[in-house]
Amino acid sequence: MPALQERISIENIELAFYPAFYKEAEARNLFRDLRDEIDWKHQKINVFGKEYRQPRLTNFYAENDFSYTYSNLKMQPEAFNGTLERVKRKVEDRTEVHFTSCLANLYRDGQDSNGWHSDDEKELGHNPVIASLSLGATRRFKFRRKDNHRKQFEMDLSPGSLLIMKGETQHFWQHQLPKTRQRKDPRINLTFRVIK
Repeated sequence: MPALQERISIENIELAFYPAFYKEAEARNLFRDLRDEIDWKHQKINVFGKEYRQPRLTNFYAENDFSYTYSNLKMQPEAFNGTLERVKRKVEDRTEVHFTSCLANLYRDGQDSNGWHSDDEKELGHNPVIASLSLGATRRFKFRRKDNHRKQFEMDLSPGSLLIMKGETQHFWQHQLPKTRQRKDPRINLTFRVIK
């Protein structure tokens, strides 16, 4: 049975959301496997000329040797492990996109976060397709217009959910995973991309 899909219709944004791409038990097992199998790294980024540790753990995987750079951090890929490869194939079957890479993020608690940004690096191409799988704790995900920060909307990304961002989304919108004072269990986010 195909996963239920929700489409979000807002100007200059193209999203598809599958709230139960993985069922609860499967998502829980997948979180455990990826938490243990991924070599999580606490890397430094450069923001406005200052170097900081990212407020999350990451690693980058690809089927080729193409690096990925953001915030002056150049990530060299590791080869996909078996679990990541299986997830990638399932995401590709749903999206009909062949993804070459995956940026994995581990948010250890509610204080781990990702600031306002667009996935608009040149190596992602003109209208990139980003497939974002959430596992572990539910977290609030926010969008805002680049040209009018008062225009915002938000959604909850629950465990096992898949969010697809495509079309003009990265040209006109930014997104973030903000900090929260609520007590939160860890969350893993896999963002599949096509590196040109």
